[in-house]
Amino acid sequence: MKVRLTEYTSEWTCMFEAEVECLKNIFGHEIISFEHFGSTSIPGMKAKPVIDMMCIVKDIRKIDSYNEKMQSLAYDPAGEWGIDGRRLFRKGGENRTHHIHFYQLANPQIERHLVFRDYLIAHPDEVIRYSSFKEELANKFEYTRDYSPAKKEFVSEMEKKAWDWHLKSGGETRY
Repeated sequence: MKVRLTEYTSEWTCMFEAEVECLKNIFGHEIISFEHFGSTSIPGMKAKPVIDMMCIVKDIRKIDSYNEKMQSLAYDPAGEWGIDGRRLFRKGGENRTHHIHFYQLANPQIERHLVFRDYLIAHPDEVIRYSSFKEELANKFEYTRDYSPAKKEFVSEMEKKAWDWHLKSGGETRY
């Protein structure tokens, strides 16, 4: 997939909210909570215009039974896709619009994503720094297969800072 880095828009929040309504109709009582995370959830952040959504569920094993229904709605089921205990659905093919990440309650990936999101929202200077780095990479790499791995070390360091910030702020777990 080609890197499509764009300026932040509040439309991303509207896209998230619209998809929440759609997913509620599909999964109903399976969902505990929805979270918007990733770069499209951070005001001022440059991002690939793909909405990252988290669906926190009671039982991750039940989600696989929805694959056919999700395919009928243009979602590509991708299974765990490299993260134990996750179920990933992608919508939009080469012009992807959504990544839906399902995690069972208490999966440590939930907090990792939310702490990183909250850290960036609370630190606009880090948003500027991260956006600039992403822009440099987007100018260097045409495809996400090269762009995404090139971000890994930078993001890992920022996640560590986010976790330290979280622990100093009280470090409570939400899910």
